[in-house]
Amino acid sequence: MSTPVDQAVPVRPGEEIDVARLEAYLTENLPGAGGPLVVEQFPSGFSNLTYLLKLGTAELVLRRPPVGNVVKSAHDMGREFRVLSRLSKVYPSAPTPLLFCEDEQILGSPFYVMKRLRGIILRKSNTPDELTANPALVAKLCESFIDGLAKLHGLDFQAAGLGDLGRPAGYVERQVTGWVKRYAAARTDDYPEMERMGEWLTKNMPADSPPALIHNDYKYDNLVLDPGDLTNIVGVLDWEMATIGNPLMDLGTVLAYWVEPGDSAKEQSLAFGPTMIAGSFSREQLVERYAQSAEIEVPSMVFYYCFGLFKLAVIVQQIYARYAAGKTHDPRFAHLNKRVESLGKTGMRVIETGEI
Repeated sequence: MSTPVDQAVPVRPGEEIDVARLEAYLTENLPGAGGPLVVEQFPSGFSNLTYLLKLGTAELVLRRPPVGNVVKSAHDMGREFRVLSRLSKVYPSAPTPLLFCEDEQILGSPFYVMKRLRGIILRKSNTPDELTANPALVAKLCESFIDGLAKLHGLDFQAAGLGDLGRPAGYVERQVTGWVKRYAAARTDDYPEMERMGEWLTKNMPADSPPALIHNDYKYDNLVLDPGDLTNIVGVLDWEMATIGNPLMDLGTVLAYWVEPGDSAKEQSLAFGPTMIAGSFSREQLVERYAQSAEIEVPSMVFYYCFGLFKLAVIVQQIYARYAAGKTHDPRFAHLNKRVESLGKTGMRVIETGEI
């Protein structure tokens, strides 16, 4: 295997945690826990911070909000813990949560701890040789990827105890108006395409589809793959935005993350994973496979794809706004405003051509 199981690294400056205080808390509140505690950090991801805890012989994962967070509702650790507590019982790919702490005196914010899922996480920079040399395997991975989304959408969320997770009636309208407002609140630069896309989305909202449990951030680097079979998804991570809503909005977000070989060089440089290697599905093929797997007829995805692009741009803008305000000094955030600009231009191209 050319790509190792996802590895943690030393904690980034400014994102350190009080190891002694955390060790004392875990030892007291987590059954069977015993030190010493070693803390490392998973380096990817721009939202919630994720740490590897080596506690004695155990390996755990800790999740907490980003430093300088100003959007409290977007980083609700208690909500994410509750979702996983129910979901992990009926959806084996969901991580198993162990402990939630709302006492901000421990780390400066609420956090939760879960079991570690070991496996390979695909990123643009670490594509395994097994995939780059085997287009047929890549195609099978694409099938597993989109089938996994359809399986999630087909889950009986009421039976799982997740029926109170969201308000499906009026979901599309709330999402569009909410993300347009979030962009206005986090705006730092003048990008006319973002303004125009927000206006177009507001005027072209479709009716709601039958509700489903949706992930809202389903992409390669939120999946954990079996090292022995890269087409086998053993884990789905980052459930902070999960809710009950329109599954086509979730599919639109997937398309927003999926960059194709025919996309512009700028879009390709901003890809979130190896979606362009030989054998990869196109966005159209993803939609076709989803329709087949979910056994539904999928309408035009132009609106949903554009919404996914707009939402992604706003999330990136919120992160950049924290950097611009000096609330974080992570150098990875310094040029995120250019990603916002690129996503806005992509969205307007889709609107004008009617092609995803």
